[in-house]
This record gives sequence, C-alpha cells and structure tokens, in this order.
Amino acid sequence: MELEYGYGQTPLDDDEKEGLLIKTISTHGELNELEQLNIEEAELWRHTSPEATEKVLTEAFVKKLHRKMFNKVWSWAGYFRKSNKNIGVEWAEIPMSLKYLLDNTKYWVKNGVYNNDEIAIRFKYEIVKTHCFSNGNGRHSRIMADILIESLGGSSFSWNGFNMTNPDETRKQYIDAIKEVDKSNDFSSLIKFARG
Repeated sequence: MELEYGYGQTPLDDDEKEGLLIKTISTHGELNELEQLNIEEAELWRHTSPEATEKVLTEAFVKKLHRKMFNKVWSWAGYFRKSNKNIGVEWAEIPMSLKYLLDNTKYWVKNGVYNNDEIAIRFKYEIVKTHCFSNGNGRHSRIMADILIESLGGSSFSWNGFNMTNPDETRKQYIDAIKEVDKSNDFSSLIKFARG
C-alpha cells in the first residue's frame, strides 16, 4: 500500500508499514476509515474508564490510550517508536522526555501555573513535540488534552469539530496555530482553535 501524506503528517518507515494488521487495505482512505473506527472505540472506552481521570498523567496511560486508539490497525500501537522522524526527540530519549513532560504538567496543575485550558493545550503541544509513537501522535495528543481538561473539571475541546486527517483548510489552520506556538511560545491561537 502506498500512503499519501498530507500537510503536517509524518511518514511511516517501511518496517512500520509492515505492522499493518489488515493486509487487504489498499488505499489511504481505507486506512483512515479503519483508524477512525478504532479511535471511536477508544473514545467510548475512555468515557467509561476511571483510569482516564485518575491516571491520565502517567506513562502507562499515555501508552494504553494509544494502544486503544490503534490496536486493531497497527501491531506497534502503544509502543514507543524505534526510529527517528522528521519531528520529535531522538527515539531513545522518548521515555525521559515524556517523564519530564508528565512531571511538569503535574506541577502546573498543583501550583495553578496556567489556567486549565492552557495546561491541557501545553501538554498536547509538548507531547506532539516528543512524538512518542510511529504515527497517530496528533490524534492521540488531542484526546489526551480532552481527557486532561475533563480531569481538571473542564469540558473537552471541540477542535473545530474536525478530526484533522484530511488535508483541508481546517487542518492548515490547526498546523498554523501550532507553528505560531513554535515561533512565539504564545498558545492563544491554539487554544482558540481547540475551543472552536
């Protein structure tokens, strides 16, 4: 299967493509559909799991959510990547980078360093920068942000009512908001986009 990558998407290595569990998939559209069905099941799980609010800021939960989101599609779902990408820390640094982020986020929450929306969006931004997994990091980070904000007593983000797998104007606005943070460390555009 040849995959076509849109604006801001991270290509898979050949060995990562070998991890596709359903070998009859022949188009990127079919892959997106199957992944979306898997993600919808993960969303149902997270709404009924006490883990989602009690253990959200743990490495185990970060991995478990990714596994729940992609375990019917990819054999490497829930496992940290084993190669470097065009984004993210060196693959061997992922566990330490994630621990640093989780500890920082707990500190932000405990000490009210930022308002809850900004805590959740900062966490989302930083976990994508770490890029823990071979693929699905953006989708995973958005659900993590929703779970985190809900655990803090807020409502989930709307993300402009879009899952951002299609390379359209909404995805471009999302990527542009992330690039704004890259340049200025100002999260206001990304928060505004998330709240839609």
